[in-house]
Amino acid sequence: MMFAGLGIFVLIFVLLTPGPRATMAASLQAVAGWLVSWAPFSFILLAILLVMPVASIYLMKTWPVREEPENPMAKYRREVIDDGE
Repeated sequence: MMFAGLGIFVLIFVLLTPGPRATMAASLQAVAGWLVSWAPFSFILLAILLVMPVASIYLMKTWPVREEPENPMAKYRREVIDDGE
């Protein structure tokens, strides 16, 4: 965990340089071109990718709570006798 902050700090300065910034811009332009060229399929895929986290969170929140079954040996336990002390 100690190196996570250092890694993020170094990553910020690497991303500030023009080389990686140009590479990221080129990759984003390529993704935008793919979205436009495969228009119906890509937008359906993008919608599925955006809806799935919301659907999974909804499913986890509304999932029924598991009830523990009753212990079948509970009826054979001896009752604790209160001496009244």
